[in-house]
Amino acid sequence: MNKYFSHKKVCLSGHIHDSQKEAGRCQELHLLLKAGEIDRLIIQPEFILQGKFKWKRQMYREIKYIADFQYFDKKTGKIIVEDTKGYRTKEYMIKKKMFLFQYAYKMNLEFLES
Repeated sequence: MNKYFSHKKVCLSGHIHDSQKEAGRCQELHLLLKAGEIDRLIIQPEFILQGKFKWKRQMYREIKYIADFQYFDKKTGKIIVEDTKGYRTKEYMIKKKMFLFQYAYKMNLEFLES
């Protein structure tokens, strides 16, 4: 079970997802991949928002954002990072802002939420 107390869902491609909505989107993306509309599909790509560091003998871990999907959209010529959310937590909103500033804004990525 995940942090929202629901059972993990498995898509037809065999990936484990936190929700039925996310598993359904994964199946849709795999169909788009087979149809040749998208390329380079990555499930749960990780992005470092802040590296680890040491301060006054205390080590602090890096801060990561793990999206649900990343792929190249052949029609737009852009890399798409996508997150499927049912509920947007405060932690997610902060990480989203950090991600947009560090990656999407500077690298001209497209960020989608569903």
